Amino acid sequence: MELVELTPLRGALVGLPGVDGLSTEQRKRLTIAVELVANPSIVFMDEPTSGLDARSAAIVMRTVRNIVNTGRTIVCTIHQPSIDIFESFDELLFMKRGGELIYAGPLGPKSCKLIEYFEAIEGVKRIKPGHNPATWMLEVTSTAEESRIGVDFAEVYRRSNLFQRNKDLVERLSKPNSDSKELNFPTKYSKSFLDQFLSCLWKQNLSYWRNPQYTAVRFFYTFIISLMLGTICWRFGAKRDTQQEIFNAMGSLYIAVLFIGVTNGTAVQPVVSVERFVSYRERAAGMYSALPFAFAQVAIEFPYVLAQALIYCAIFYSMASFEWTSSKFIWYIFFMYFTMLYFTFYGMMTTAVTPNHNIAAIIGAPFYMLWNLFSGFMIPHKRIPIWWRWYYWANPVAWSLYGLVASQYSDSDRPVKLSDGITAIPARVLLDHVFGFRHDFVGIAGFMVVGFCILFAVIFAYAIKAFNFMKR
Repeated sequence: MELVELTPLRGALVGLPGVDGLSTEQRKRLTIAVELVANPSIVFMDEPTSGLDARSAAIVMRTVRNIVNTGRTIVCTIHQPSIDIFESFDELLFMKRGGELIYAGPLGPKSCKLIEYFEAIEGVKRIKPGHNPATWMLEVTSTAEESRIGVDFAEVYRRSNLFQRNKDLVERLSKPNSDSKELNFPTKYSKSFLDQFLSCLWKQNLSYWRNPQYTAVRFFYTFIISLMLGTICWRFGAKRDTQQEIFNAMGSLYIAVLFIGVTNGTAVQPVVSVERFVSYRERAAGMYSALPFAFAQVAIEFPYVLAQALIYCAIFYSMASFEWTSSKFIWYIFFMYFTMLYFTFYGMMTTAVTPNHNIAAIIGAPFYMLWNLFSGFMIPHKRIPIWWRWYYWANPVAWSLYGLVASQYSDSDRPVKLSDGITAIPARVLLDHVFGFRHDFVGIAGFMVVGFCILFAVIFAYAIKAFNFMKR
């Protein structure tokens, strides 16, 4: 950070280009710093000053010069450099249109070596005092100038002493010393998979903690939804004397699954999209592989989703007045936690298999509708046509609803009046008869919601590894 003069910005957020965070010039220096972490002996840069004003370009090139002074070699292309920027370079590799070499050698103080070489060619105009050597060399070696003076600059270079010196230098350096050994690296990465994962997790922790637009807003939204649903469904859990009251309580349990679940799945998509494109650069630099990054992205969601689940469950469960027993409250937290988690992982998965979060949102939306339709709430499982019933069992929302309702009511022998207002049957019989919910299936429902979390997380990790949507 000291080398690239980023120490004053050590606490700054990178942000999004053109929106917030670092400026273009600061981002370029940060990109250079990221590459320097691997301590390379040679750094290649492609037009490091493009898109910058004169002041910003000078700052970037001063940074580049600082790196060169540490003993590293920097090879970079440059576009329309000013006199000061051109002076930063030690040597020049100059080609004319078509790729033929016309100069390869030192520039010298104030480009004196370059100027001396071209002015020695008969017919070349001499440089005017104060003129930019970079602009001058492009003017005097243009195709029109070659035709005017009748020379081929590439052929002039091949007959020059400079060419012969370069050729001798290449031949000498291409022969290894007798005591040299071939480079051998036992692994592609300098750290183990676990170390890469822990480093990525540390980085993701900082990224999430310093992103209140995502984390704080998510908690605030959960708090508001908890209060809103709690007041709408006031004491629904305590009212269980009639069939309609049971169905009302079931609806109150189900609506939160969709409200908070879909919000989580949608909100995480732009975050993952940004993190993924940052990872492309860092993975290309050899910092870490795809899987440690993907698993760290998955793991960092655990505590945040847990906090969401605890906020929601504590507020809504008490306001809706469901039965206060430790087993039922723990089951409720369990199912809400893993429901929020698989919705979050589903949003991450759709982002990983698509080029950007906008397309991911389009792809994810129809599945939310299908999950709602086949959840067993709008159409009970036993009334779904047999040829569609398979999708009910493959629907994660159906298992969440099964677990939430069965854990609360399927062990109750309390009589419930049916819709005719006369007949009364135990609550567990009602749920089994109408929805097919059984209390001995609560554990299986719990296993299934955990399974969907694992499934979506694994697909996300594989997609991060297999797909690359970088355009450059």
